[in-house]
Amino acid sequence: FAVVHKPRRRDPDAVPSAGDVVIDNGWSIFCPDITDKVLYNAARDLEDYFAVSMGVFVGFNLPSAHRIEYLVDPSMDEKSYRLTVTEDKIVLSGPTSFTAARAGYFLEDLLNLAEAPFIKPQDVTRRFLYAPRMIHSGLWLDVFPDTYIRQAAHAGFTSLLVFVHAFDRDRHGYNDFNDLIRRAAEYGLDVYAYSMMLSKAYPEGEEGEKFYDSLYGELFRRCPGLKGVVFVGESVEFPSRDENTSGMLRHDNIGPDGHRIIKKVSPGWWPCWDYYKWVNMVKGIIRREKSDADIVFWSYNWGYVAEDKRIALIDSLPTDISLLVTFEMFEDVERKGVPGRSVDYSIFFEGPGKYFVSEAKAAKRRGIRLYSMTNTAGLCWDVGVIPYMPAPYQWLKRYKEMRKAHDDWGLCGTMDSHHFGWTPSFISDFAKWMFEAPDSDPEKVLRALAARDFSAESADDVLKAYRLFSDAVNQLISTNYDQYGPMRVGAAYPLILNDDFFTFSSPSYAVHGRNVICIPMYMKGSSWGNMADQRIHDTFVGIRNLYSESEKMFDEGAALLEKALETIPERKMEDAKRICNLCRFIAVCIRTAVNVKDWYLKKFAFNAADEDGKKKIAPEMLSIAEKEIENARGAIPMVDFDSRLGFEPSMEYMCDAEHIRAKIAATERVIETELKPYL
Repeated sequence: FAVVHKPRRRDPDAVPSAGDVVIDNGWSIFCPDITDKVLYNAARDLEDYFAVSMGVFVGFNLPSAHRIEYLVDPSMDEKSYRLTVTEDKIVLSGPTSFTAARAGYFLEDLLNLAEAPFIKPQDVTRRFLYAPRMIHSGLWLDVFPDTYIRQAAHAGFTSLLVFVHAFDRDRHGYNDFNDLIRRAAEYGLDVYAYSMMLSKAYPEGEEGEKFYDSLYGELFRRCPGLKGVVFVGESVEFPSRDENTSGMLRHDNIGPDGHRIIKKVSPGWWPCWDYYKWVNMVKGIIRREKSDADIVFWSYNWGYVAEDKRIALIDSLPTDISLLVTFEMFEDVERKGVPGRSVDYSIFFEGPGKYFVSEAKAAKRRGIRLYSMTNTAGLCWDVGVIPYMPAPYQWLKRYKEMRKAHDDWGLCGTMDSHHFGWTPSFISDFAKWMFEAPDSDPEKVLRALAARDFSAESADDVLKAYRLFSDAVNQLISTNYDQYGPMRVGAAYPLILNDDFFTFSSPSYAVHGRNVICIPMYMKGSSWGNMADQRIHDTFVGIRNLYSESEKMFDEGAALLEKALETIPERKMEDAKRICNLCRFIAVCIRTAVNVKDWYLKKFAFNAADEDGKKKIAPEMLSIAEKEIENARGAIPMVDFDSRLGFEPSMEYMCDAEHIRAKIAATERVIETELKPYL
């Protein structure tokens, strides 16, 4: 996270081809206005790039016969940038300082692929398809150091997302939002508030006006530089009068016994008929303080509801806001005859789901600006403790469907990450190429990235591995009991029999620490828990078998990458090893899920058996437990090698060596106290 420009990108053996423009120490970077922070920072960033990555020491605003010049040209399309290369001059232009900076980042991309400061004469104008592109921090929740902001700008993101509980409070406590807004603006990025402020008042009359002004009016008075605010049902639910709901905030509807007082859905999870009142009131209050604030309304929580009720809400909304719709959720799918459903955030189903399509069509009909939660920063909940999912061909399916949504329904903005944030990777590099026009050949881009990260000689094997990973992810049917179980924390997930004693350790400041969002007792409370039901049993086993195949494909692909290590130069070795290590780690996490499923099947039979039956099943359970303990031990050197593995920025470390050892100890305890009497 601290390294913006990777050192030693340059191939020392590379020689220019005929006609190449060679950028050497005789060149200088020209910034026409050093008082323009965005342009000045972009020029200095490019200077740093040449020194660190290419070993070239260019001048800055020095007289030179050869120069790289930034140019702001307001006549250009607002989402475009231009790179013009001639023998003695390179011009980086855009309609704003930020888009001109993007031309410089594009120049870096081309030189990184060439692995040398050589470039052909050209005149290229590119246009980005989605703005905003919003990300949460993958470094630590709501923490954005300057190096992270710079990397986000390089990767094509336009906006940062920060959780807001009050005008100066995020999930962890005090946060100087104005400082973040100022620092982000110096690199051309905006900041959106992701609202967590409780909506305790009904949006009507003087009382409602006063209450919401104390929240959103005050927020924008104190933080006028915010670009906009994102509202999602579960975070901004209000005491709705919709008869389908409890009419109460979820936390207010809990009785002394811990159960709901009113046995109806909370307003945050229903497309209430009076949400339009809430949106109109809050929008009016915010726009008094900032007339062009982007009001983003996200329909995530009620995508499961019948289409007519959801569309009725969209038809009641004002048209001068943005509608955010999750791309792939709530879709029934089938893999090799096994039924499943795309839950929460997943890439196993590329989308779009029927929920997205229905609301996208409604947004277009009404003229409402359309955004989507796409997870295209490179990660989702399929494996919750990795930096990114290295499955480019599966991501490409989503990119293509997003492009259709852009062309057909006007999809123009994205939320690219949520709690898990963003970590720079070849997947985010790939996405940037695919999210711009004119279209790039994805196979050529992937081959170029494979050669950049490994070698041209090994590119075939690398792409075979990437294809295997993509096919493997396509089989990981997402389920709630896996996303909130072994696939959330990987090899740190324990094997529990009946003594529900285990607690995931976490620091006091973790937002979703301990057992809040990951349940160590597999299938606890799940309607899928009854293996006596043949349909449930067969589906469960079918999913288990798909996971097992997926695990094997990740291992097979990782072996191909490890073979590729034999042909790469030392300067690429550490980063290439991290990619290999990541893929082995994913296989370990999937293997844990398979072992957990096998354990659960035996556990169900064990608990239903008499004493003699238990004695027959216990050795089989012991075998599964010993196999999983060995699997988990194998993950420890992997997480020690790469500290990003096992990490999730809202739950903190969930699969580091400490958590893995705790899982091993817990599983050994189960063997000693619950299985041993039957062995």
